[in-house]
Amino acid sequence: MDTHLATKPIDKYVAVDGLRMRYVEEGAGPAVLLMHGASLGSSADVFLRTLGPLAGAGFRAIAFDFPGYGLSEVGADLSLAFQRDSVPKFMTALGIDKAALLAHSRSGAIAVQLARKDPSRYTHLMVLGTGTLLPPLPEDVEGRYAAVAQRVDQQMAVTEPTLADTKKLMEADLFHTDLVTPEELALRHSRSIGKAFQTFTARANAPEGGGGQGVPLWQQMLELKLPLLLVYGKNDRAHAADRAALFKKAHPELDLHVVPDCKHMVPWDAGAEVMRLAVPFLKRK
Repeated sequence: MDTHLATKPIDKYVAVDGLRMRYVEEGAGPAVLLMHGASLGSSADVFLRTLGPLAGAGFRAIAFDFPGYGLSEVGADLSLAFQRDSVPKFMTALGIDKAALLAHSRSGAIAVQLARKDPSRYTHLMVLGTGTLLPPLPEDVEGRYAAVAQRVDQQMAVTEPTLADTKKLMEADLFHTDLVTPEELALRHSRSIGKAFQTFTARANAPEGGGGQGVPLWQQMLELKLPLLLVYGKNDRAHAADRAALFKKAHPELDLHVVPDCKHMVPWDAGAEVMRLAVPFLKRK
């Protein structure tokens, strides 16, 4: 396994809704947007190892920081809806008419909403480790698994992390903990403290937007017409592997893969497998 942090591309910025959004990119060809999760310290840097291989396969790979994450500016609106709606505006700002979406963790839910709202702008959807896009187990009558991410956020929002805390959080999401090199740790920690932590705390303590149960996202996802690929870690939290198996059994047509020796940080733990699956999938017409 490659534990080396790829050479960091140059940070670029573009204005979206009056906010500077930071992104990094490599390659030329069909656009693939890489969307990070929402945990403390999340940013486009999660995909630094992914940019080069995608570029080498003939794609324009673009990873960006959602508003209020990484080096992107923070607006007054911290809602998930604002995060979601920033994506097509970001694409327009870069002159991109259509793009594939490669979404990790909670951004998988954003990607499904985007594809349902305006399917004409998105060509493919690849989801990595998004628990909310898996059905609950039969015994989960109280929706415990759906609340896992919210509880984790609330716990992380109590006290600004020390370097040791950041390392512990990173290792909890990785099967291959040797990937937490001093360089990676320092980068993640820099995205987790100061203003980043203050914004994370405000977001975690903000009232939930919207309301009502509605149709679960995993059911909405089944209605999508664009190509769909789902990848989960066998060792991920909230019984993800069992729920993925249940989903596949109920819908054998799904292109769904459970990767061994992999926790929640799928782009790192299963980087080679992600690329093995992603390249032919993204080239599919």
